[in-house]
Amino acid sequence: MQKIICKKLYDTEAAELIKKVTEGAFGEPNGYEESLYRMPEGNYFLYVNGGADSKHPKEDITRMSEKKAQEWLAAQN
Repeated sequence: MQKIICKKLYDTEAAELIKKVTEGAFGEPNGYEESLYRMPEGNYFLYVNGGADSKHPKEDITRMSEKKAQEWLAAQN
């Protein structure tokens, strides 16, 4: 997925996957995934996607500061 945020392109194909977290099984209405990526320039973003009844009912990308990315990683352990 690609998304332009503040005139900067965030692209899951061009970024390094740091960590992926899934909740539920593929196809479950309340299941979802969250994936933290780092772009070659060092920018972080969170890719999310999920079922209609999940906390991420649509595919999206949200940019993150390095501090927020580290906090997200710490919360996953």
